Amino acid sequence: MPLRIFTNLSSLNAQRALQISSDSLGGTLQRIASGIRLHRGGDDIAAMSVSESLRGDAIALKQGSRNLNDGIALVKMIDGALNEQASILIRLREISSQSATGTIGNTERATLNLEFSALRAEFDRIAATTEFNDRKLLDGTMSASSSKTTVLQIGLDSSTNNRFNLNQELSLSAVTSSNMSFSTSSISTETSAMKAMDTLSSAIKKLVTVRGRVGAVQNRLEVAFDNLNSYVEKLNGGISTLRDADLAEEFAEMTKKQVLVQSAAAMIGQANLIPQSVLTLLQQ
Repeated sequence: MPLRIFTNLSSLNAQRALQISSDSLGGTLQRIASGIRLHRGGDDIAAMSVSESLRGDAIALKQGSRNLNDGIALVKMIDGALNEQASILIRLREISSQSATGTIGNTERATLNLEFSALRAEFDRIAATTEFNDRKLLDGTMSASSSKTTVLQIGLDSSTNNRFNLNQELSLSAVTSSNMSFSTSSISTETSAMKAMDTLSSAIKKLVTVRGRVGAVQNRLEVAFDNLNSYVEKLNGGISTLRDADLAEEFAEMTKKQVLVQSAAAMIGQANLIPQSVLTLLQQ
């Protein structure tokens, strides 16, 4: 090998090897520190592309899960209000039966009729005031024909399978005494009380049907919520496989690269000594 003073090729080669090993070690340390394998597209182009697509899906579906949870809360509020209305109807039929018996007088019937009117007013007040985030729930707004549609976006696109139309599913017309056909009922006489009993029995059946439909929708939303969360969990597992660093492997790589860096640094020192051999020629 020729001896040169101004261009030490051995030293330059060792410096290049040191730079490569140092850069590689820096990348390994970054992956260990962050726990992430992919920091830029160049780390693994295919894995980065797939993981970014999966991340986008996971984030969108997480929002869909939150939307579903809001929908469940809305339906639960409807069911709670209907439960109170059901209690009112049961009490109205009870006092109607009491008024229909021949063992009480007109004074008692008048008192019972006052309670009947007060409870009917409360029935209608519940229908008029029950709301979720400024949206009325029992006044007909949630009917299938309503112009104010409540749609839950739960999927990745706007297709029908990824959207849940609460108006269509609930088909909830106004739950009022008028729609239940007892707005003009009275129990002030024995005859009117007997007629009110039949009307209220029919109203209770209607309300039971409505509550059954609401319960079915609630159950469906809860199943969809659980399924969506499970799907998001599986997506995150796939993202983790693509993006997360295998720390056992990275620590092994770090040890190897630290040795290479130290070796390259030592060889630079040795290569820098090569030009000094020229001095031996001068001493001869």
